[in-house]
Amino acid sequence: MKAKFKGYKNGKIFFILLMILMISSMQGIAGDIQLQSGKYIREGGGGSLIIKQGKDGALSFEIETVGANGHTCGLDGNILNGRATLESFEAGKPCIVNFLPKGSGVNVIVNDSECQYYCGVRATFAGMYLVPVRGCDPLEIRKTRNEFKRLYDKKAYEQARAKLEKILCDCVNTLDWLETGWIRNDLAITQYKLGDLQGCQRTLQPLAADAARTDEDVRNDYPPSDADMYLPVVRAARTNLNLCAPGKK
Repeated sequence: MKAKFKGYKNGKIFFILLMILMISSMQGIAGDIQLQSGKYIREGGGGSLIIKQGKDGALSFEIETVGANGHTCGLDGNILNGRATLESFEAGKPCIVNFLPKGSGVNVIVNDSECQYYCGVRATFAGMYLVPVRGCDPLEIRKTRNEFKRLYDKKAYEQARAKLEKILCDCVNTLDWLETGWIRNDLAITQYKLGDLQGCQRTLQPLAADAARTDEDVRNDYPPSDADMYLPVVRAARTNLNLCAPGKK
């Protein structure tokens, strides 16, 4: 009886271990299944993640980002169990990119020193990438801004205002900071045309502090390339804030 009981016990242990291995394997597969193919926009703008699923079910990715002073990152590869392993500066120390599904987005986590191989000095690609809200893909935003200009030129200011208000409301999580600045200026001047001076001032409030400073002071706070792109936004905001000041209409 003892030998029989011992055999049964060993068989049960073997069965439990087998089930653990199967579950672990299934979890690894599930990690890739949870990653949905499609285009994601980096939170705060300035980058994109594209995940594709091949005919064999394997996942591949492409990442492009823009950092400070125009520095960029660019990389691609295959994803296995939620992870990509890529070459780096030093053999035996690969760049490890982890893709963690979070809500409808993907959190990209990296070992910074090795993965800097794919970036300029002031750029990184780690961070949260979000499925863009409908109308918030960069191509869709460009189309909406073109529609705004057409309506503005026709002096259809109410319709023009609605176009930009929707972008600022819906796309706040994925808009690039410079594009946000230009959209605020375009919306503010439209509000001015409609006689909505308070609305104009509210729209420009995030830019008001820099608009009140000198160009030199603003430039000193940014890398050279960023300052060159941002100063025209600040100058436009100065002009529009002056137009929208109380008693100007």
